[in-house]
Amino acid sequence: MNDQILFVDDEPILLDTIRRLLARDFKVVTAPGGHEGLAVIREQGPFAVVVSDLRMPGMNGIAFLTKVREIAPDTVRVLFTGFGDLTAAVNAVNEGRIFRFLEKPCQHEQLAQTMHACIEQYRLVRAERGLLEDTLAGSVQVLTEILAVVNPGAFGRATRVRTYMAHLARELDLTQRWQFELAGLLSMVGCVAVPPDVLSKMWAEQSLTESEERVFSSHPALARTLLKRIPRLETVAQIIGAQLDAPVPITVEESPAKNETAPLGTAMLRVALALDQRLVRGETLSAAIAALRRKADVYPPRLVQALETVSLADRDMQVRTCAVAELEIGMILDEEVRTKTGTLLATKGHQVTSALLARLRNFAHGVGVVQPFRVLAAAQDASRRAA
Repeated sequence: MNDQILFVDDEPILLDTIRRLLARDFKVVTAPGGHEGLAVIREQGPFAVVVSDLRMPGMNGIAFLTKVREIAPDTVRVLFTGFGDLTAAVNAVNEGRIFRFLEKPCQHEQLAQTMHACIEQYRLVRAERGLLEDTLAGSVQVLTEILAVVNPGAFGRATRVRTYMAHLARELDLTQRWQFELAGLLSMVGCVAVPPDVLSKMWAEQSLTESEERVFSSHPALARTLLKRIPRLETVAQIIGAQLDAPVPITVEESPAKNETAPLGTAMLRVALALDQRLVRGETLSAAIAALRRKADVYPPRLVQALETVSLADRDMQVRTCAVAELEIGMILDEEVRTKTGTLLATKGHQVTSALLARLRNFAHGVGVVQPFRVLAAAQDASRRAA
């Protein structure tokens, strides 16, 4: 566990004193001001605790610790203040930005006890975050594997859309990129309630009956209902839930921080879905991009431009043929896999998971599977087998 502590103060003598007092029990790093402190956090972080003086030239302690909260939300923040600044310190604590405040001068014993308490708080926050992230990852895996089994066509589309969303987030230099990537991966989860033949007609651009149209149009709302119950997926649920709503014109800001996550995410998802629809139809990437450019009122030009550089090839992967018995988790199907009676089991681009592997093996022992089929395997795996 990281126990680094950063002290920020414009008094060099105070910083030297703190280093001497705490060197035996803590790893102490110091910085002479707010701007320097932020640079230290970026270069040497993470820090369990950041302690800042209130009154410093250039950037005061509250402004500095507010920035720390933005770039390192798990870090425990402490304010060092003189007696005359108690009102400001109390307000900072009450507003929820600061965990503790210390009054100058501070005795060694009190300082050490506070640092131990802050580190314990940091550990609790990190443990809780780890538990939440594990729970979130497990929930997402369950949802995607259920979709893969129930509706492999929808899952295949979702995995491709995830790639486009991840590319867009990188090109736009967005923060919290995982939200956009998950929005792509879970974009079709509501399709568990849509019959595969309806999806096939929709994606083949065939006419749907009124009831079929109603069933298909319900899938974003179902996804939103499912996902908003999972902690930290509220924004992802908003993005997915609005994918079939009437497009709302948005301006993609050059500064990532100025973009509202949910509206931007929904616009990105629409562009990604539209691109995938055209690529599945057989269009080249350049032709698909050109077609999207002609609908600038629906697909923001900045997003379409960002997709010009998306890679459609699986790097460091080699094509080989194999039977169900030879499949390994992590391989990617390079063609559809069907039963001998014609039922679609998995689409091209579907990554082999434990659930898919069990499904294919069960069908292989039952009605039978058309095999062998093409897969993409990691280059080192393919070369090892060849040897």
